[in-house]
Amino acid sequence: AYIGALGAALATMVANLSSHKAGWDERWKEFSDWAEKGQKIKDELLFLVDEDTNAFNKIMDAFSLPKGTDEEKRIRTNAIQEATLYATEVPFKTMQKAFEAFEVIKAMAEIGNPNSVSDAGVGALCARSAVLGAFLNVKINAGGIKDKSLVDDIIAKASEIEQKTIIIEKEILDIVNSKINL
Repeated sequence: AYIGALGAALATMVANLSSHKAGWDERWKEFSDWAEKGQKIKDELLFLVDEDTNAFNKIMDAFSLPKGTDEEKRIRTNAIQEATLYATEVPFKTMQKAFEAFEVIKAMAEIGNPNSVSDAGVGALCARSAVLGAFLNVKINAGGIKDKSLVDDIIAKASEIEQKTIIIEKEILDIVNSKINL
């Protein structure tokens, strides 16, 4: 989630630099709106960093529950399942939110200050790393969920985000490289 926040922050930086570019005064509002959108995504990803820590703590708490009686075992098993589901949902939300950053990143690669286009490219690399890294966490945590239809559903949705990420990252890097033109 941190690397995704960095990707969104880089796109926001390009938007802010673009809004202050000499001769682009009439576009200030346009770039300001993009910067606001990027800032919101960045803040939501930073929130998910803490949520990931909370998810880990819930799993640790669930595993530390007593298991002496059948009732305690049942309560512990349910708590582990609930915590594991939460620990799967948090990185899935990270995937979704990091993917949202691509909209701002792509816009800044296309219309932002050309002197900052490489920053948009680095933002795309960061967002991709956030999506793919979070997918690894989704997969490892989903392995502990007993409801296989739920697992299949979240893995299918996460795989779709992964595929879209690979496509849009390439589109953005193609734009960036064409503008750098070396």
